[in-house]
Amino acid sequence: MTNSINNLELVKELVSKTTTILKEENIDVQQLAFEVNTCDIHHVLSVLKSAGWKQLSYLSAVDWPDENKFEVVYILFNWDKPVYVQIRTKIDRENPSIDSILPIFPGAKYYEREAHEFFGIAFPGNPDYEKQLILEGWDDIPPLRKDFDPSAYSDRKFPSREYPQDYSVTDEKNHSLEKRAERKARAERLRTGGKKQ
Repeated sequence: MTNSINNLELVKELVSKTTTILKEENIDVQQLAFEVNTCDIHHVLSVLKSAGWKQLSYLSAVDWPDENKFEVVYILFNWDKPVYVQIRTKIDRENPSIDSILPIFPGAKYYEREAHEFFGIAFPGNPDYEKQLILEGWDDIPPLRKDFDPSAYSDRKFPSREYPQDYSVTDEKNHSLEKRAERKARAERLRTGGKKQ
């Protein structure tokens, strides 16, 4: 294993030989990020995987409504040269679609489903990307888009309730502290076999 500075340089050299880098960012001594063109994503990920970045640690997106873009982020890890590599690309927010990376990383199946569910991004090539994974029965715009209004959604879905203005203590003698002390004493007795230390 080489030191992290050498590993960072290795990654920079590898990615720069593979594609045109639109933007590069040193996040810390163990993580680099590269923004590349969408058409180069599969090639870059394949080259990195062949070079040892075999673990897809994460796939998600960032919503940039002012740019009318989603930024899709892939995070890879290499166990022999411990450096995380983020590969990022921006796609159109109005018709968000990017080809699935299942042929490269079969484990991306559920990440892509989650990104579709929370951002509305289509992943052609993943036959299951439209199946609900977490938000069962969701019927609004994807909730991690910045134009999603959680307050309006809550008002539509749940009955409004009145809350009292005053807070009242129902346990005036504060029995919860006594119960906590009893639990702590019992745990101590179990740990020590009833012997005092």
